[in-house]
Amino acid sequence: MNHDLPEHLHYTRDHEWLEIDGDEVTLGVTDYAQEALGELVFVELPEVGSELDAGDSCAVVESVKAASEVFSPISGQVIHVNTDLAAKPEAINTNPYDDGWICKIQASDPAELKDLMTAEDYQNYLTGMAD
Repeated sequence: MNHDLPEHLHYTRDHEWLEIDGDEVTLGVTDYAQEALGELVFVELPEVGSELDAGDSCAVVESVKAASEVFSPISGQVIHVNTDLAAKPEAINTNPYDDGWICKIQASDPAELKDLMTAEDYQNYLTGMAD
């Protein structure tokens, strides 16, 4: 059960990926998550300017099968959202790590980032889930 996991990204147990650039963090859902959800038909994006605490729901992705919340693993302010997803939610299915990003967050507590998994850690986590 190998999934496409870019090495430069960080991952959570809730199947989100993060790209860290200083204190600006781009957030999306992993290849594993989009595959489990199935074909996405709607994405509810957070509001630019909204403040998040680590663990807050920041978006909802809906597929033909289910709706699933996306949780922010970090605290901070939403500074940009991927408005293209309103018209093309399937971008998360076809390219979750590039076109399928959900939002960018200005992290307020960089120490929260230390709990994230590397690609290798996340792959081991997925393998453990399958056992």
